[in-house]
Amino acid sequence: MVSSTEFVVAPSESPASEADRLEVLANPGFGVHFTDHMAVVDHTEADGWHNGRVVEYGPIALDPAACVLHYAQEIFEGMKAYRHADGSIWTFRPEKNAERIRRSARRMALPEVPEEIFLEAIRQVTEIDQAWVPESAEGSETSLYLRPFEIGTEAFLGVRPAKASQFYVIASPAGPYFPSGVKPVDIWVSQNYHRAGFGGTGFAKCGGNYAASMAAQVEAAEHGCAQVMFLDDREEKWVEELGGMNLFFVFSDGRIVTPPTSGTILEGVTRMSLVELGRDAGHDVQERPISIDEVTAGIEDGSISEVFACGTAAVITPVGSFKTPEKTWVVGGDDRSEELTESFPVTMKLRTTLTDIQYGRAEDTKGWLHRLV
Repeated sequence: MVSSTEFVVAPSESPASEADRLEVLANPGFGVHFTDHMAVVDHTEADGWHNGRVVEYGPIALDPAACVLHYAQEIFEGMKAYRHADGSIWTFRPEKNAERIRRSARRMALPEVPEEIFLEAIRQVTEIDQAWVPESAEGSETSLYLRPFEIGTEAFLGVRPAKASQFYVIASPAGPYFPSGVKPVDIWVSQNYHRAGFGGTGFAKCGGNYAASMAAQVEAAEHGCAQVMFLDDREEKWVEELGGMNLFFVFSDGRIVTPPTSGTILEGVTRMSLVELGRDAGHDVQERPISIDEVTAGIEDGSISEVFACGTAAVITPVGSFKTPEKTWVVGGDDRSEELTESFPVTMKLRTTLTDIQYGRAEDTKGWLHRLV
């Protein structure tokens, strides 16, 4: 069984016109417009990964009995391609995404995509659709969002791992996640739902984890909150993560605490990068359990001065408050400055440090950037 990294490219016969593409790039939003092509690679037990191809973006033909539709054998990744000032296009730590999708595949009993196929697929799509990568002006946060994913495609209704699957990469031009600027978000502390359980799929990036968080997200919106925070399922006291982002707590003495990725928390690439950047900046960054009681007490007495959430899409966003049915805790107090660099200085400094590396505005001394075009 041989896995091939060769891709046959079949350019679209009906790509978007330049005028239509420029109209999208002027206001791309997030995840609502897609480029002209996608990469596809097949997998079977007999042939391994094979038949790599770049084809026109379009609907996927699936048998109604395909296991992904019945037993949710599906995993995905999220990453971005950034256009630098010289026109070159780069992505950020893609080997970590490749590593994580393999971990997810093992948990969901799907075949693991080799790193070389993963990287070549994202390169192929970015290269053929490079005109869709937005220009990056000073301070801009536009990008090409890349969505690799794998699905079980074998048609059967028995409960067992699929013997056939497909790996895809699609791409979507993306504007700033916060079109009106970065602002503190309010967080609902879930009382009724858990995102993941011990021994479950919390560490895997699979669609079921996100589907399971949506009822809690609806509840959060009903209480005027933009995001929901989940606690552990055993004691219901330990902070885990938001519906799609990791959390960091900044203490007034300079310590930074983030919950450990112990099996129920997704190990975010942004998260692991910020742990390192925080230590580089002189902070004592601790990966340890932190309880909701420690969080609320720290906000009340001022020992926790900042809180932020992070993920590929939003990068870093400050957290303004935590809310339960009984009480609201405002981070930084009610009299905090409207200027984020004053109210959330550590948060915003780390945000600038990270995005400057990603967009080529600062030297990449860590070798985190990977050139695609």
